Amino acid sequence: MKEAKPSSSQCPLPLNEYPSIQMGHGGGGRLMHQLISKVLRPALSDPSLDRLHDGAELSAGGARLAFTTDSFVVQPRFFPGGDIGRLAVFGTVNDLAMCGARPCWLSAGLILEEGLSMEELWRIVHSMEQAASEASVSFVTGDTKVVDRGKGDGIFINTAGIGLIEHDQRIEPSSIGDGDVCIVSGDIGRHGIAIMNARASLELESQIESDLASLAAPVLDLLKADVKIHCMRDLTRGGLGSALIELAEAAGVHIHIRESALPVREDVRAACEILGLDPVYVANEGCFVLFVPPQDVDRALEILGAWPATGGPVVLGEVDLRTSGVVTIESRLGIDRRLDMLSGDQLPRIC
Repeated sequence: MKEAKPSSSQCPLPLNEYPSIQMGHGGGGRLMHQLISKVLRPALSDPSLDRLHDGAELSAGGARLAFTTDSFVVQPRFFPGGDIGRLAVFGTVNDLAMCGARPCWLSAGLILEEGLSMEELWRIVHSMEQAASEASVSFVTGDTKVVDRGKGDGIFINTAGIGLIEHDQRIEPSSIGDGDVCIVSGDIGRHGIAIMNARASLELESQIESDLASLAAPVLDLLKADVKIHCMRDLTRGGLGSALIELAEAAGVHIHIRESALPVREDVRAACEILGLDPVYVANEGCFVLFVPPQDVDRALEILGAWPATGGPVVLGEVDLRTSGVVTIESRLGIDRRLDMLSGDQLPRIC
């Protein structure tokens, strides 16, 4: 039995800087990073949490399992390319896939606000059903709560998932090593811009749809082909930049990428310029980075390139041990600069 740790009444975060949780602190920013590392992980310490992965790896009856959970509060609830129900399914399926698992079972917790129309609820639930069928997973348990009008913003959804790990690879941040190649599966920033366009009615020249998609099938194809995957991470809140910074810090390595290699669609780039956003930090919901040894790069690119949902894989850069926990990006002029964690989310409530 674990010995209980003594509790402390003193908050480990600098309260003069962060007196309370504020909108914009919900995902890829510095406060959330510190909240996880200084508050949540020490208080809820467990070896599975210490892996700093998208899910826990567990053993039961000789089987290796991946277990993850996520909550979804996106606004608006319906957006080009998806809705909160589809997002809830694929978001959890993708976290399991990033652990190298075959997604199998999901739970759903629905928090409904009084006054939500039954028609809208049915559309969302039906969308969840369709997404689960596409991802070959089943909903096996769930819960529903109703809160007072004005207290729930329509609907919040929590999903948890369990998947089977059917290989002997160790896919986690600590497996990233010197000489690994960083690959991104497709163009970046599309989901965040699609949400912002729907939220603010920007009237852009082209209709930008979210890249929302299940990533399980392409990942399973990589594993079936015995591509040596050292780590994967989907580019949700905080986008590519936050994902790489988290992985560099967790692995204690230096990740160097090139600006000229960043796959940004022209319409997404133009929208980012209008909004004053850096596409490196804008979220995706159907895109991921993976780290593989040099000898497996060509095979990984070929396999990912066969999947339309991935949008065309690109080699971004490499890993070395020059510095620990740092991500640098080389400009088109050949000048390196360090990528830093943002103080908050550029776009809150995108998932």
